[in-house]
Amino acid sequence: MAEGGKENEARLNRFALACAAVASMISVIFGYDTGVMSGALIFIEEDLKINDVEVEVLAGILNFCALIGSLAAGRASDYIGRRYTIVLACLLFLLGSVFMGYGPNYAVLMTGRCIAGIGVGFALMIAPVYSAEISSASHRGFLASLPEFCISFGILLGYVANYFFGKLSLKLGWRLMLGVAAIPSLALAIGVLKMPESPRWLVMRGRLGEAKKVLLLVCNSKEEAESRFHGIKSAIGIDQNRKDEVIDPPQAAHGDEGALWKELFLRPSPSVRWIMLAALGLHFFEHAMGIEAVILYSPRIFKKAGITSKSKLLLCTVGIGVTKTLFILVATFLLDRVGRRPLLLTSAGGVAVSLTALGFGLTMIEHSAEQLVWALILSISATYLFIVFFSIGMSPLTWVYSSEIWPLRLRGLGAGIGVAVNRLMNATVSISFISIYKAITIGGTFFMFAGVSVVGWLFFYFVFPETKGKPLEEIEMLFTKPRRNGDVEMQPRNNGLHGR
Repeated sequence: MAEGGKENEARLNRFALACAAVASMISVIFGYDTGVMSGALIFIEEDLKINDVEVEVLAGILNFCALIGSLAAGRASDYIGRRYTIVLACLLFLLGSVFMGYGPNYAVLMTGRCIAGIGVGFALMIAPVYSAEISSASHRGFLASLPEFCISFGILLGYVANYFFGKLSLKLGWRLMLGVAAIPSLALAIGVLKMPESPRWLVMRGRLGEAKKVLLLVCNSKEEAESRFHGIKSAIGIDQNRKDEVIDPPQAAHGDEGALWKELFLRPSPSVRWIMLAALGLHFFEHAMGIEAVILYSPRIFKKAGITSKSKLLLCTVGIGVTKTLFILVATFLLDRVGRRPLLLTSAGGVAVSLTALGFGLTMIEHSAEQLVWALILSISATYLFIVFFSIGMSPLTWVYSSEIWPLRLRGLGAGIGVAVNRLMNATVSISFISIYKAITIGGTFFMFAGVSVVGWLFFYFVFPETKGKPLEEIEMLFTKPRRNGDVEMQPRNNGLHGR
């Protein structure tokens, strides 16, 4: 490619940025719901007189429902398109927020939480997939990490809403915290309809003319659009000489659902097996390292550390939201410069160290008859340090990496299964954290999370190839040969693997 062409491709396309930003707004709503619940639980527990088990179920049920939603979203996105799947997620959030904001009793509150949970499954699956599919290889890390940044920004908004709505009456405050999310959900559902569909989904459905028009909008030059268009057609198995605007959807691009499940679990090729191990392992370790325990139960952690004022507890959680948002923003600019592997390994290593320090600090506080100021400072510092390390790698890369490594024919289903594993682990941690720390102490619980983080670091080191700067259609080739010295030796493959 000429030097000018390379410069054009290296420049971030504003239209692609706008599309990814709008798609990522659904993640703001999900993040808000997560963040606001951490503070709302304090008031719900007091208002509705619920016990610790009911608190755990209320906190964790969203993720079990999200598991169902993510599996449905994978296939929905293949049938109705990426764009309308985002609209559906918005409508689910709208309905769930209305139920939770009304919340006259625990049963209605749980119903709203379950509906919102299904919306979470849709949102988590579709936002990074749409962003990855509409972006160029040189900026895919940045654009595909925007949903995770938006989740963190939403969590921060939830913490801020806790602080201000917490000053209202007990019965009104928490209901406004949960119900206000209905307003942006409706606005976003309308706004998403102005966005173009994913060009890769359009090609997969045989709508080549529309796909080419979208690529001309999200690319910086006609040459770049043609190059990406040819790459997508080649990956799906469409003859490059076909000039029709609309063709019959290629069977190899999507196939029937039974065939896709068989390809994933019964007869996976070596590359698909490796991809599935990497994607599902990443989703597993993201929450097995304990992030949900810190995000959702941070007021309890700070209370155990020695902070008792409700106002101070909520301010500390606002600080966590600010830290998480800031460092994920930093990560979005590093992903396409530093690469995926260095950030992931740094993140997992830092998480293990900070969790060990947090476990030590909380253990010393728990076994001391008097207040230990140094242990209080250590516990709070370690909590914030954990958020810093988690946010520069694990947090955005779980979604960037797992959305870019799946072949197009398996991307919807594979991403959906990945989110299902993610939500299952999230729910497991959310719903069991209180019970675990009562059984083995809160310090012991964080030592356990530190041990998991060490195992995660080893997994990432031996399993993950670098994907920085590779076109989506070439990434499957990275999973065809063993890695050497942290890299992957590329080799040409039979196109039949793509067309299967």
